Amino acid sequence: MSSDQPPPQQPTAGNPYGSPPPGGGNPYDDPGYGGGGGGGEDPLSGMPPLAASGRRVLARVIDLIIVFIPAALLDWASGGVHSSGWTAGRGATGGVFTAVLGFLYEWYMTQSTGQTVGKRLTGLRAAMLSDGSVPTQRAAAVRAAVLWLPAFCCSCFWFLIIGITVLFDKPYKQGLHEKAARTVVVTAV
Repeated sequence: MSSDQPPPQQPTAGNPYGSPPPGGGNPYDDPGYGGGGGGGEDPLSGMPPLAASGRRVLARVIDLIIVFIPAALLDWASGGVHSSGWTAGRGATGGVFTAVLGFLYEWYMTQSTGQTVGKRLTGLRAAMLSDGSVPTQRAAAVRAAVLWLPAFCCSCFWFLIIGITVLFDKPYKQGLHEKAARTVVVTAV
């Protein structure tokens, strides 16, 4: 090779394939999730690794128990559980308690430290995708609303959908609630 020829092109940092992915690499550069902003750099660089699926499931089960027990007690105290006949009104009361308690629990804990009790016990935390910081109040509210408000009417089905999206999402393992809030779950350091 002579000195007047340019050196062979080297792969760009963070991408073993030599060029940034189409659309800039970061799906959150564009508000429409089209990835057209041209970021190129992986937002997870410098952050702890993404959380393992098994630990995330365990954390969510712990959090569901923490929310469902007081919601069931409130539903029982309001007359929704102890009578022999079940009605849509009684089911809706329990759903309201579950949705409100779940939203408040998730929002407060996430915006405070990035960790619910379940995440703390399993060594995980929620983080802003952009910089790894504790989610803002707004991001925590969006995350909690998308996660818990549908629980009012269809909690089992909704949490199954959330779980499936976490398991199959690429590249950040985000559920619908995390995509809406632009957060990820990482290991706590």
